[in-house]
This record gives sequence, structure tokens and C-alpha cells, in this order.
Amino acid sequence: MKALAALLLIAAPMFASGTVNWEHDYQSALKRAKAEKKLIFMDLWTEWCGPCLHLQKNVFPTPEAQAALAKVVPFSALVQKRDGTPVAEGTKLSETFKLNAFPTMVILDAEGKELRRQVGAFRSGAEFATWLNGK
Repeated sequence: MKALAALLLIAAPMFASGTVNWEHDYQSALKRAKAEKKLIFMDLWTEWCGPCLHLQKNVFPTPEAQAALAKVVPFSALVQKRDGTPVAEGTKLSETFKLNAFPTMVILDAEGKELRRQVGAFRSGAEFATWLNGK
């Protein structure tokens, strides 16, 4: 019985947060953040970046990360395709926010003002959630 209770506690955030709705357009993210009175989590990444792909496959889908992402407006901005071809909006954002490495994750207020950033990937969803929650 204790094992079942422990399993339910671990799984609860996954069911409570549901599927996180990622934005893929900066203006839409700003609009949603203002409407929902939330911060924006912006992930700037490339298709050729191994740590970027690690975040998408192994970190963001975890229950801990999903619970943390449900508290913000998550926004994903692709900067370059696998062959190095730039993506217009992502390139503009990488210039605006003066990126020098990938992945770069930025917390913004609803007006688009940078509050803090992380350069480089997190190893786990728990580590990411701690950072995203500001701890």
C-alpha cells in the first residue's frame, strides 16, 4: 500500500499539469503571458545541438519539468536547422538577447524584459524545475 501511495505522489504532478502548451511565436507568447499574468520561459535552440535535443527528449517531458512549465508560458524558438540554415524569428531573438551558445534559456516578464538566463543544458527535470522555479 505504501508503494502505491508513493507512486501516486510521484505521478500526481504529471496528471495535474496535463500537457504543456508550448508557444512557437514570440508575439503569441507575449500576448499569452500578459493575459495569464505569467512569466515566459524561452528556449533558444538549434537542431544540430546535442544538449538542446537532450533537453527536449529527456528533460522537458519529465513530470517535474512539466509541473514547473505549467506555471509559465513556455516558448520554443528554433534558431538554426540541422544544416545551419537560420530560422528568421529565432535568429532575430538570438541577436536581440545576444546569444553566444546553445542552448540558452531565458526567463522574461510579460513585457519581454529578461529576468535571468541559463546557458547550457540541465541533466534532469528536477534540476531544470528548481532553476525555473527560481530556487
